[in-house]
Amino acid sequence: MGPFNGPTIAILVIVALLLFGAKKLPDLARSLGRSARILKAESKGLVDEENEGKDEETGQQERAEESQKQQARAQTDEPSQRDPRQLPPGQRIVNESGESAHRSYGN
Repeated sequence: MGPFNGPTIAILVIVALLLFGAKKLPDLARSLGRSARILKAESKGLVDEENEGKDEETGQQERAEESQKQQARAQTDEPSQRDPRQLPPGQRIVNESGESAHRSYGN
């Protein structure tokens, strides 16, 4: 088994009772539990912040790549082939309630 078997734990409890007394042990255990919860929450927060930083970097890279793709598409598209009254791809006109309004750009 491990280093903490039954008799070892009993001896530690007796020594703690002698050192701190029966009235102080519940308070010490409670404060130790609170400290452990705070430490756990803070370490989780640090890990979450680190992951968010990585996600932001990845998102910035993806946005830059998408922007480059859009610029490349815009350069290859012939302006004379497009109808100036039509919306660019991926865009739409919506009314006040957020529903699509079926009309072309410029009308």
